[in-house]
Amino acid sequence: MNFLSIDCSTDIGSLFVKIENKTFSKVLQSDKSNNDLLMKQILDFFNENNLKFDDLSHIFVNQGPGNFSGLRGSLSIAKGISLSKNLNLFGYNTFIWSCAKFFNKKESIYSLIRFRKKYFIKKFEKNLKSILKIEEIGEDEIIKKYYNKFKVIPKNNMIKDFDKKILKLNNLNIVDLDHNALEFLQLNDLLEQNLINPLYLS
Repeated sequence: MNFLSIDCSTDIGSLFVKIENKTFSKVLQSDKSNNDLLMKQILDFFNENNLKFDDLSHIFVNQGPGNFSGLRGSLSIAKGISLSKNLNLFGYNTFIWSCAKFFNKKESIYSLIRFRKKYFIKKFEKNLKSILKIEEIGEDEIIKKYYNKFKVIPKNNMIKDFDKKILKLNNLNIVDLDHNALEFLQLNDLLEQNLINPLYLS
């Protein structure tokens, strides 16, 4: 599978391309001043690495959670590329992305994210099917209710926002967000294809 992945959910975004088992990546400073330049950044990235959109079959785009302008801009561009190049478009979110490596390894998995000084949690079955909706949760409740539960936190520039007490909990796994995992999630029908909208958390 040849694909482009776009992640502008945080202040430090990323582009990732896999073509014929070769991978290419680029870090993006996806602040407000750069949102209008995202398409140019993508084109420059392709030119620098001699990549062609015609070699792609899929586009993956992070739906969030994240800042409004970053998500809106990246989803619009992903949809535009998908339509113009007739590519399959899939959306993913950071909750399921952070759980990908634990597919069928635990009976239940709790994905924790901190966004805008608030904690949010989402529960998945062992096959990564969603069990409960995303819930806002307090620090004390996390410690009391989920102390021994199997928990996952994304490492990529999000861990800095977590309180040290949370990072010391039992059964806590801090994982790197690997774009290669998106192919696995898509092949297991775990990504969104019909309603690819931003995931906003209040």
